[in-house]
Order: sequence, then C-alpha cells, then structure tokens
Amino acid sequence: MNSKSALCGTFAVVAFTCASTATAAADTETGTAADSGPGTVIVRATAEAAHDKPGATRTWRTDAGPAEHVGSWRTGVRPKTPVRRPGKDTNKRIARDMLQQRAWSFQEFRCLDSLWTRESNWNHRAQNPSSGAYGIPQALPAGKMSGAGRDWRHNPATQIRWGLRYIKDRYGRPCGAWGHFRSHNWY
Repeated sequence: MNSKSALCGTFAVVAFTCASTATAAADTETGTAADSGPGTVIVRATAEAAHDKPGATRTWRTDAGPAEHVGSWRTGVRPKTPVRRPGKDTNKRIARDMLQQRAWSFQEFRCLDSLWTRESNWNHRAQNPSSGAYGIPQALPAGKMSGAGRDWRHNPATQIRWGLRYIKDRYGRPCGAWGHFRSHNWY
C-alpha cells in the first residue's frame, strides 16, 4: 500500500490547495493544512477512524510527492486475538483464585473440585434436563445466579462467585458441601 492510500484510508478526506510560494491554509471538517515553506505543506488532521482515541492527530509532510510520516501516533487498539472459550481448566483456575482470595486452603479446593466435577464437570453451560439445574454449581432454579451478575448464563466467573457464596452461606466451606453431597447425593 502506498503512503497516499494509507493517508486516505486513515483519515476522512482532507482537502487543500497550495501554491509553491504562497502561504496557504485550508480548514476542513477533519483537520488543518498550513504551509511551512515554499513547496512544503504540513498537514495535521484529527483522526476519524473508530479505533482512534478522540483528539489523536497524525502529522504528514508532502513535498509534491508521496506523504511522509513526521509525527507520532498512539491508538488504544489491541491486536485481534482468537476467541478462546473457557474450558474446564480455565474454570478451575478461576475458582482457585477465588478460593485464595477467601483464604481457603488447597484442601478446600480439592473438595470443591470433587463436588463440581460430579455436578457439572466444570462445564459452565451444563444443564440438567430433568430438574433444570444449570451451570458449574448446578443452581436450581438457574435464575438464582442472576444475583451474582446479569451474565450468569455464559460467564463461568459469575457462576463460580455465586456458587462459592452459596456454599459459604449454607455449608461454611467447600469441604462441608462435599461431605453433605457424599451423604445425600445433593448439596
């Protein structure tokens, strides 16, 4: 891609006319052009692209030839990364981090792992067709998890946060919930 098409692709059209020895200035909706010497035009234009920060500018100098970049440019755009769906290991890592924040031991995580492996195999989209229980903690009714966040249907972190709060309120800790599950086959 040549620099002229790069300039046109980055900015809305910046139109200006300049005589080689006259001082020229042209204001448009997108920027300002001003002469800094015979035959040289400096263009400063406000970026209009959706990925640019408001007020960001680029500076280009043309000498009746291709545009040359002479300024600096910063953008808030991050490179595209492939979408990764959370898996069982990711969901377990989220839970381990949340247990550490609660100062629960690794033994508590082992109990939680056993419990939620039996309930949903750590699948945040697991649904029990007969009861309607849903998610990693198999909440019944599933809508109860909305108290932890509106994204409870598809966000494993929201489901885990809700499940840990439920376990704490009802059983005190994950090993208490696991003990109840082993004796009653539910928690």
